[in-house]
Amino acid sequence: MTVKPEQFSELHRKNMEAAMKLAQMSIDNSHRIIALQVDAAKKLFKESAESAKALGSIKDPQDAVALRTQYTQDTAQMMMETARQIAEIGNASRTEFSRMMTEQLASGSKDMMETFQSFFSTLPGQNNNVLETMQKAMATANNAFEQIARASAAGFEGAKSAKKKKK
Repeated sequence: MTVKPEQFSELHRKNMEAAMKLAQMSIDNSHRIIALQVDAAKKLFKESAESAKALGSIKDPQDAVALRTQYTQDTAQMMMETARQIAEIGNASRTEFSRMMTEQLASGSKDMMETFQSFFSTLPGQNNNVLETMQKAMATANNAFEQIARASAAGFEGAKSAKKKKK
């Protein structure tokens, strides 16, 4: 059995599809983050203008201090909420990235091993040790990546639950 160029082309096509999915995910998340930031900026501008109008009509200095304090608290709360939403987008992205990479690695390594098996079977003086060594290396890499993905997911979940407990 010979290795056909189509086998390498198919492997390349699958890798390109995965890369395109990751790029699209990145673009979509960037749009979501930009939309959050624009919305926050609009709200801050509106609240700032309203606060300035209100301060202009206040005669009592204590009322002015109270209004400024309230404005500062509202602004801080809005910024914290926006930061929380951006962090959620980032965490969801990391989780999805890990999932996609795990799938791609599992699928890609299987395809790659089949292609290499086909390739090595056509070589004169076949050496089964080379193929076995390669299979072991791929399996070890898959296991290591899966452990990293699980540890990352657990770490993100732990950080997320720790933040919820603080609230």
